[in-house]
Amino acid sequence: MAGDIVPIELGLTDGNSFTLWAPRWREGDDEWEAFLGLDEDLYVLPGVAELAAFVRTNDDNDLVEHPAWPTIVGVQAEELIPDERHTYDLVGVPELAAEDPTPEVIAELEDALEIVRILGEVCELTAITKFFNGNPILGAVTTGTRNFEGREGLDLWVRIGRLIAKHWDDVLDAIDEVITTPKVDAKAVETAEAELEAAASAEDEDEPDDDDIEIVETADAAVDEDDDDEDEEDDEDDDYDDDDFWASVGIDPIKIVTSGNEYLTLRCYLGDDPVFLGTKGKIFVFTSARSLSRFLADDNTHDLSELSTFEDVRTEATNGSLEFDVIDDNVYVLPGLAEDIADGPRRMDRDQLDLAVELFTDAADYAGDDTVNEALGTSTPLGWFVDYTVNPDPKRMAPSGPFDNEAEAWRALEHDFETRLVRKG
Repeated sequence: MAGDIVPIELGLTDGNSFTLWAPRWREGDDEWEAFLGLDEDLYVLPGVAELAAFVRTNDDNDLVEHPAWPTIVGVQAEELIPDERHTYDLVGVPELAAEDPTPEVIAELEDALEIVRILGEVCELTAITKFFNGNPILGAVTTGTRNFEGREGLDLWVRIGRLIAKHWDDVLDAIDEVITTPKVDAKAVETAEAELEAAASAEDEDEPDDDDIEIVETADAAVDEDDDDEDEEDDEDDDYDDDDFWASVGIDPIKIVTSGNEYLTLRCYLGDDPVFLGTKGKIFVFTSARSLSRFLADDNTHDLSELSTFEDVRTEATNGSLEFDVIDDNVYVLPGLAEDIADGPRRMDRDQLDLAVELFTDAADYAGDDTVNEALGTSTPLGWFVDYTVNPDPKRMAPSGPFDNEAEAWRALEHDFETRLVRKG
């Protein structure tokens, strides 16, 4: 199924309805975003079968020029069932905003507000655009739970709930005014219904009967669990000793996960200046603790060898007692961040983005390179995106998509960082 056109379910005043949404796509120098409809009408259908029948028999709508339209026309009806992420209960938004701000509630409210905002922009609904532009505190919902912690956070959540309760009827009225349910060929609907029934029957046959499943815990499993508990206790003791050693020498083991591999290396700070295991701005990385230990035991030239405490590291590496237990704050996972940036700040792992920024900045500072600081300056689109995501402020408007340029700029930083890595083992 084409990822460029997405089936969605909307909980509207007259009940649940189904339609299609085409997130932003590019044609030449132009960017577009659209819903299934024609001119000022937003088409919604009462069921998935009707939606499938409509797209198969109608070629007079705003999505027919979309590059993925031929694919959508040819899919099976069950492929047009919206997934949970693309199911929006718009009528229930005020009640949702009145609940406690749990992560699940915030995420659901965030998704509902986002699709309504997009509907307002695409369908040029003035009441909706005024609602969002005139109430910037709604942007607090796009940054997760952090804004709603503590007394001030709860007060902010209550203010947002009251704001929605006051204006949401106007928002729904604006959407209702452009809703149209088009006529659909009855035979095409019957065909789609048959496909849905067949798919549902096949799914039922594939599901195992719970009565046929018996979970038996063997004696060996119980023994394994006891062994695991003992191993965990041993690991805790080892972690303490190892962490104590690295703290005493003022150097940290770090792990870097790239799209191609996982690496170990070392880093310390002299004042505020980062220094890596490397030389001339290049960072030496290793795919195993053994190869890193062997490198440290040998008389190799690198910037950490100038530290007064490095002889202690070499001694430990030489006698085989050196361990590299990396704490969570020193684990940097890069794959997937560019894709998350393209999806917008509401989908970001804020902590991992913050760590990646730290790593890129440290590596650039180590090399005497200002390009990372320049690329992440708050005056750049990527810098604004990162700053908003890492340091959310409900008084600021959230960055608006599409975020393709920001994702591309991040990929460039990631590529530049990886060119600084020199694999030694």
